[in-house]
Amino acid sequence: MRRTVVFGFLGTTLDKGRGPDRWNRWRPSVAVCQHADLLIDRYEMLLDPAHARLGDSVTRDIRRISPETEIRSHNLPLRDPWDFEEVYSSLHGFSSGYDFDPDTEDYLVQITTGTHVAQICMFLLTEARHIPGRLLQISPPRKWAQGGPGGYSVIDLDLSRYDQIAVRFKRDREEGASFLKSGVQTRNGDFNQMIEQIEQVVVRSDAPILLTGPTGAGKTHLARRIYELKKARHRVKADLVEVNCATLRGDQAMSTLFGHVKGAFTGATTDRRGLLKAAHRGMMFLDEIGELGLDEQAMLLRAIEEKRFLPLGADTEQVSDFSLIAGTNRDLIAEVRAGRFREDLLARLDLWTFKLPGLAQRRQDIEPNLEFELHRHAERTGDRITFNKEAQARFMSFATDSGSSWNGNFRDLGAAVTRMATLASSGRITEEVVAAEVDRLTARWQDEPVSNDHDVLVSALSREAMDGIDPFDQVQLAHVIKACRRSRTLSDAGRGLFSASRKRRKTSNDADRLRKYLARFGLDWASVQT
Repeated sequence: MRRTVVFGFLGTTLDKGRGPDRWNRWRPSVAVCQHADLLIDRYEMLLDPAHARLGDSVTRDIRRISPETEIRSHNLPLRDPWDFEEVYSSLHGFSSGYDFDPDTEDYLVQITTGTHVAQICMFLLTEARHIPGRLLQISPPRKWAQGGPGGYSVIDLDLSRYDQIAVRFKRDREEGASFLKSGVQTRNGDFNQMIEQIEQVVVRSDAPILLTGPTGAGKTHLARRIYELKKARHRVKADLVEVNCATLRGDQAMSTLFGHVKGAFTGATTDRRGLLKAAHRGMMFLDEIGELGLDEQAMLLRAIEEKRFLPLGADTEQVSDFSLIAGTNRDLIAEVRAGRFREDLLARLDLWTFKLPGLAQRRQDIEPNLEFELHRHAERTGDRITFNKEAQARFMSFATDSGSSWNGNFRDLGAAVTRMATLASSGRITEEVVAAEVDRLTARWQDEPVSNDHDVLVSALSREAMDGIDPFDQVQLAHVIKACRRSRTLSDAGRGLFSASRKRRKTSNDADRLRKYLARFGLDWASVQT
């Protein structure tokens, strides 16, 4: 039969008592040995040498009520019992040197006595299995002054035994991720994995979050959902303040962000508190942060790090404790190299960076987002609009084709749905409506300026590598890279690039042909996507 061993701190306040009257008090270290259904074979008493006399008194009383219990005292000198590092190090050292034998002994860790710091450290050591046991919580009787053993409960920290807790924890995380996606059941594995990671960061960290990606990829919408989830989890208390940094210039930028005092500049007839102050205890979303000037970047860096800033023309600093989300469609690393963005600010923002893919990289998510946009239209207008079967098939064929660039990303999709829903008679989108929208989108994308071939190549190759490629090949390579970035997979890109020649082949492996072509220039699928 396994022996029961209890580890517990001597309670320098609760365990005190002198004379016969001490038996009328509830003393947890003594009470743990008074339960008829909890037989303690050995009690490992942890105490500071300064309380040795109290330890001797408690030891005698335990032996009196439970003669079969062996008592061992362990001196743990603590200069400051409220110092986490000192207490944890001392307890960790004790547990590391203790000769545990879980096969023959059952260990209980008493967390009723000791400072709160000691109790937390005992919990952490047990949870990490440095002490291979369970927690023991002692509670006093209803009438504290009458003494007696009170009650007790044993807590096993092995969560595998609590399936309901584990299932609920998983469900809460899934609900949080679904909330960030507005309930859209996306099918892109990489995007879903990114959203799951964002959910963990949102509920566990107050560090800045940087959202990157092309215009229209959904950065603003995701930032708002992040704020709503943070507020629901009590990570922020006040409002979300949104700023489009592309609209801020010069003194206006400084005044808008940091505020100003009366007379700070011509036209400053009253004090202005600024948006950073308005975001106190809430969240600020700085969209297109790459557009901020260097002076504003310097002040923003200090506000992020120290939660303090100086309004324009003021002598007294203001305090604002805000959470920050930043968004940009620029390559901030390239901006740093060009001297347009501060390296120290980027380092502060780059702890949690998430790149949102464009719609062309998430074509499998077009269908669920199509339903989402129709639902949003119904909420705005009160009109429930649906596709007929043939019309939806026609639109999905066009939308998922590699030739559809979706330059405006989800903004293009939302606008397309709005137009088709508005033109739908009797609440049904027909093939004629879809055909007109397909023509409209195609014409728009053809009229938009084509990405500069040189910029495309610079984004994928070093300048040294470009210098070794003939101008004739540069044009072709730039076209291939653009096609890859519009496509979902290597095979999808190959089918579009080799659409004519593949018809003359008995067998075709478009992905392999494209892979070999890219390899000629030291590229692969992953590098051109980046």
